[in-house]
Amino acid sequence: MKAGALIRSARLRAALSKRELARKAGTSPAAIVAYETDRRDPSFDTLNRLLCAAGYQARIQLVDTRKKPSPEIAAARLAAVLDLAAHLPTRPAARRITYPPFGR
Repeated sequence: MKAGALIRSARLRAALSKRELARKAGTSPAAIVAYETDRRDPSFDTLNRLLCAAGYQARIQLVDTRKKPSPEIAAARLAAVLDLAAHLPTRPAARRITYPPFGR
């Protein structure tokens, strides 16, 4: 659920007008309109403040939406990278640098 829909739902369930929610949360009614219409995204602290003013509390739920490749695809990518690395030029081994002794 988007933040704007969450704010609107909490406000309607609490039977608050936009002006009342803005007053309780310490913000402007225009900010409430901007959040509810998704023209602006509130920070987590602002979202929590608005929800608390409506009698609710925000919870964080982290969801990993990245798609993980199958083991076959990952193995093919690794093989391609290793094949490429085998064809790259190598740097000659570093020589040991000797310095002349300091005078005593």
